[in-house]
Amino acid sequence: MQDLISTLAIWALPVLLAITLHEAAHGYVARHFGDNTAHLAGRISLNPLRHIDPVGTVLVPLGIYLLSSAGGVPLLFGWAKPVPVEFSRLSRPKQDMLWVAAAGPGANLFMALGWAALFKLAWSVPLFSYTGALSEMARAGVQINLVLMVLNLLPIPPLDGGRIAVSLLPHRIAWNFARIERFGFPILLLLLVTGVLGRLLEPGMNFIKALLEFIVQIHIPYPSI
Repeated sequence: MQDLISTLAIWALPVLLAITLHEAAHGYVARHFGDNTAHLAGRISLNPLRHIDPVGTVLVPLGIYLLSSAGGVPLLFGWAKPVPVEFSRLSRPKQDMLWVAAAGPGANLFMALGWAALFKLAWSVPLFSYTGALSEMARAGVQINLVLMVLNLLPIPPLDGGRIAVSLLPHRIAWNFARIERFGFPILLLLLVTGVLGRLLEPGMNFIKALLEFIVQIHIPYPSI
């Protein structure tokens, strides 16, 4: 129980920020391109309560973590409430969809960079007894943002990568590709339980992590969840 409390204390803030800013970024860019649906729904907000899905953000991740920890390989998986976007209201629906979809992973990239800089700061400036806890939280912040970024860039509707693919594909192919959206979540669960999802994410995460380490000039080990 103490290990669980310690894990939650370290991961809670990075996870909430990663989810909140990811979703808010979608709404902000959608408003910029002409759709104010998310704005009217109060979803362009830094308040995490506006983005948390009680099942997908709390119960499912906690359940997966507890069950996977019992098996010796702790995992985290979940989702937030999708930001409502009416693509037909965008100035150029098909083209602007790309920027709306890319905004979420882009926000995660900037947050990962911020956490990487904080990790270096924690080891560069004496912060008394908080150095260890702050560096652990920064490591968690880097990892969760890399996971969300690379995961959401997978070309599987309704993930952001699927939206980007629909935006880039020719109209007829894009329309047929978008029809697999209803199978997106079962596909992700299948990839998760078979271990394929981790293998798909690892190369992209390691590449972006190496880039962040080059920018901030410090090695950032992944935390053990």
